[in-house]
Amino acid sequence: MTISNGVDNKLKKGEYLDALLRSPKTIFSTKDVALLWGEDRENTVSARLNKYVRAGKLIRVRRGLYAKDKSYDKFELATRIFTPSYISFETVLTRAGINFQYYSNIFIASYVSREIEISGQKFTFVRMKSYVLSNTDGIDHKQGFSIATKERAFLDRIYVSRDYHFDNLDSLDWDEVFRILPIYNNKRMAKKVNTYFKHYSAEGGSASGGKNSITNI
Repeated sequence: MTISNGVDNKLKKGEYLDALLRSPKTIFSTKDVALLWGEDRENTVSARLNKYVRAGKLIRVRRGLYAKDKSYDKFELATRIFTPSYISFETVLTRAGINFQYYSNIFIASYVSREIEISGQKFTFVRMKSYVLSNTDGIDHKQGFSIATKERAFLDRIYVSRDYHFDNLDSLDWDEVFRILPIYNNKRMAKKVNTYFKHYSAEGGSASGGKNSITNI
């Protein structure tokens, strides 16, 4: 029960489901729902959610995670399984035309490395160190999820992979790449990024980040 200005704001019977359906979110955790309903007792929230699932009014996509219906946003789900997390790697790189190979998996930066399948969709979680994961530079916050820019995804992949082939670096903003690079605090990675940049420039790429190239980090 929550009180504001002396008025009881706790939802009334029949309003609980409506509050969920009106929300712009497509995925809800038990904690999300508790906050939305102003309910402190987690057991009460879980029992009510399970009742809606049995009635076919909500679906349970994973333990502790619920959706309005089967048309939920898969990116939103991907970033709610383990938190904090954000969409990155091949999911972003392929959409940006940096990688040509199609991946059906959704790739997520997280604090664990794991692959999970939910309703036929595979989610690949790639472990990042906490100081990188918690730095939001180069991450866009969308409605319901966070996703790396193409420059951040490019750097994330280099951070976790010693040798990696990128098909087309034309769409990268190299000034942005070198601006974000210091958050990783990784000398090997800095050298590798400079190698990619020099190779791209030597091939005639119209790179704008030459003035920002880093030799020490």
